[in-house]
Amino acid sequence: MLLQVLGTAAGGGLPQWNCACPSCTGARAHPHRRRRHASLALRADDSHWYLVNATPDIGDQIEDSRALRPGPGTRRTPLAGVILTDAELDHTLGIARLREADGFEVLATAPVREALLERLRLGETLAPYTRIAWREHGPEPRPLTPHGSVTTAAVPVSAKRPRYAAAHGEGRDETEATDDPEATDDTDDWVTALTVHDTATGRRLLYAPALARWSDAFQKAVDDADCVILDGTFWDDGEPVRTRISGRTATAMGHLPIAGPEGTAQRLAGVRARCLYTHLNNTNPLGDPDAPQHALLRDLGLEVAAERMVIEL
Repeated sequence: MLLQVLGTAAGGGLPQWNCACPSCTGARAHPHRRRRHASLALRADDSHWYLVNATPDIGDQIEDSRALRPGPGTRRTPLAGVILTDAELDHTLGIARLREADGFEVLATAPVREALLERLRLGETLAPYTRIAWREHGPEPRPLTPHGSVTTAAVPVSAKRPRYAAAHGEGRDETEATDDPEATDDTDDWVTALTVHDTATGRRLLYAPALARWSDAFQKAVDDADCVILDGTFWDDGEPVRTRISGRTATAMGHLPIAGPEGTAQRLAGVRARCLYTHLNNTNPLGDPDAPQHALLRDLGLEVAAERMVIEL
């Protein structure tokens, strides 16, 4: 199984275009600190790749990965489709950038697919440009390609809906600055973690860029995995309030924090899998490579995913 990290930032990237916080200012002064929106490329077989989420940075992310570039034919591309972990704009806007393709697949849960087709009318909008096959993505493992050994499945982790899909009367709270849940309902399929299994080697990946709760099913996925790439949006639960981007805690915003007694770092310490954090918000001190929090993670055997890193399982 071959993976490439295409981006590791939460909404807005690092730097965020309208932000002059120390982290964003530092990323402008030191370009090596820049982070694109969180995404992953996954090789399904020798000639087909899938993106996990389609971000606003999708064009640059494809160009920056030699494996995803077109060829050898003039219009031949190895990109076969997109697997979505949620319906957030930061993870779906890039689908429109793929309109030049002859066709591609989008794998998504039922509520995510409905939000994109009924609320954003993405299928209607793109129909004159390209063919999109919308495939159901659920808890049962399914092969990505007919003759490949890689299967994927979805583990529900949150009922958080994006703002544009909020129920009637549930609009944006103007006191909230960014990335707040607008509504929840009785299905956790709005946000899922992705499990990837290479049946030829037995190796497994768990990718969860947004994680609102640590369920028994998610714990099993962690226990089974050889590599876990996890939600690292906020370092601690009070970070959004302390930095004044929100009146809600990290947990209330749908992201388990890294540090603290209920943080994910303590849960991951000692697991057999290689564990890396992604989806860092611009308020997260881990955006600074010299921040002492990196050493704290290393002491627990944990890492922060790097832009463009390649992982072979």
